[in-house]
Amino acid sequence: MRSYAHDEAEWAPHGLPAAVVRPRTTGDVQAVVHTCLAHRVPLVTRGAGTGLSGGANAVDGCVVLSTEQMTRILEIDPLERLAVVQPGVVNDHLRTAAAEKGLWYPPDPASSPWSTIGGNVATNAGGVCCVKYGVTRDYVLAVEMVTGTGAVVRLGRRTAKGVAGYDLLGLVVGSEGTLGVVTEVTVRLRPARMPEHTAVGYFDSVRAAGQAIHEVGAAGIVPSALELVDRHCLAAVDAWKNMGLSVDADVVLLGRTDAPGAAGHDEADRMVECFMRGGASWAARSTDKQEAEALFAARRLAYPALERLGPVLTEDVCVPLGAVPVMLERIEQAGRRHDTVIANIAHAGDGNLHPLLIVPDDDPSARRRAQDAFDDIIGDALDLGGTVTGEHGVGLLKRDGLRAELSKDVITMQRAVRAALDPAGILNPGKIFD
Repeated sequence: MRSYAHDEAEWAPHGLPAAVVRPRTTGDVQAVVHTCLAHRVPLVTRGAGTGLSGGANAVDGCVVLSTEQMTRILEIDPLERLAVVQPGVVNDHLRTAAAEKGLWYPPDPASSPWSTIGGNVATNAGGVCCVKYGVTRDYVLAVEMVTGTGAVVRLGRRTAKGVAGYDLLGLVVGSEGTLGVVTEVTVRLRPARMPEHTAVGYFDSVRAAGQAIHEVGAAGIVPSALELVDRHCLAAVDAWKNMGLSVDADVVLLGRTDAPGAAGHDEADRMVECFMRGGASWAARSTDKQEAEALFAARRLAYPALERLGPVLTEDVCVPLGAVPVMLERIEQAGRRHDTVIANIAHAGDGNLHPLLIVPDDDPSARRRAQDAFDDIIGDALDLGGTVTGEHGVGLLKRDGLRAELSKDVITMQRAVRAALDPAGILNPGKIFD
């Protein structure tokens, strides 16, 4: 039971489930919901448990429904450019299967080798290429779902267009298991993308890197990726994986373009120019594919690498692109103000920042200081017109932030939707809203 009690959000509270169920079919899921209804037992659904907000954390005495055995790819249709999968399909497994048919599933969270499509739907996960191609919601065409009343329903459509009725599907994507248990997902696919070109820039401060991000946006460039990684992350990955990544910079920007042919070379060169205008100490278009892949691999490995240094409290704020330089500076100020080491990674091209607050095990007061810095960062993001979560979800860690972001009337509306689909209140209680 303990291995299913919580996700990767170490700081979020959790209880001990009374049972774990691993269904294989929609009928199995419906039977679990009916049983929980009959006994008024909370039901918490989880995928791979890679979430970072406590959204899949158990409460004492609940049933945890794990979708880990619902792993069938039911259909890939090259003509309609869609796939139908069970929720336990791993993100990268779908991407591989789609690639075999000359197709591509764009959403690519850093956990894509382990996270599942159901979990991605639950949090509306994003990823590296979302700056150009959008997040999970942009690719979900339909779901099959068991509601809190035990009804099996289908939401959405397979057609390219459709506006019949309210967009209930849009409500489900990002609902973190509070509106129903998703048992099947139909996703949109794209044609296979062109090879990417990579631009790399070194910076002496996060403020300069932020200014370079601003320059890229102002130049009208829409990169296929624009990622920020600071020295703390690179050093942690290097110490763990010995990848030879030590660089003479405080911050590295990684830009990519998948524009075809000569246009790709030109766009990469224009990004380099933007990096230099922003204040890069060095910038260039990478001609070494292996080196470029190593840098992006380091970006994906940053979180687990930093976890080796002690518990990590992960932020997930998103601000307007023009506010990125100021927000990055405020994150550094919060770290200094509360004597907390903060490493920075970011989907910089769309303003989605992931400060990682590192808490040494041997410092009794470090947790309190880190929590204070965490709260300040949320406040700063809202002050700059941003949001408290860009892709990780609210779960348990961001409930206070959600109340600060949304008006009381809007929260009342959202609670009404939840009560309509789960009148008994058994689905993932305590998450998102108290």
